[in-house]
Amino acid sequence: MKKNILYLAFAAVPLIFACSQNKSENASKEKLDSVTNETCYAAAFEKDSAAMIVKTMSSGKVTGSLLVKYGEKPQNRGTIEGKFSGDTLLVDYRFNTGADTTKAYTNPLAFLKKDGKLVMGVGQIETTLGRSYFVKGKPINYEAGKFTFVEVPCK
Repeated sequence: MKKNILYLAFAAVPLIFACSQNKSENASKEKLDSVTNETCYAAAFEKDSAAMIVKTMSSGKVTGSLLVKYGEKPQNRGTIEGKFSGDTLLVDYRFNTGADTTKAYTNPLAFLKKDGKLVMGVGQIETTLGRSYFVKGKPINYEAGKFTFVEVPCK
């Protein structure tokens, strides 16, 4: 019995070392990935409006928040996470609708950067294994989007 406990103790040492090593690597990666740019945007269309904060990280990753207020429906509030691919910002928008904070939805969003503005595109979406994506090979239409985000001062 004592031999088994001794073997388990020796077997656990590398696992403990590996876990602590992984934590320190993740912490140093997070320190290196700092915000290099923060831009605030606003958009309006008929009775609807939206506000977005885009934070560009030193790694090229983009994070931020997006609030969409509808004139006739509950608002959507959530976070964005993604990256720029040329002049196109592709993000996953994780949001809650109205006062319900128990259900979170995730949708892909695409924005075309044009003349200092971000134009939201409309594309065909499919869901595979519970995750939604734009359909590969189907173009995103930036003419049909209702929001064009203009840069505004951050508050």
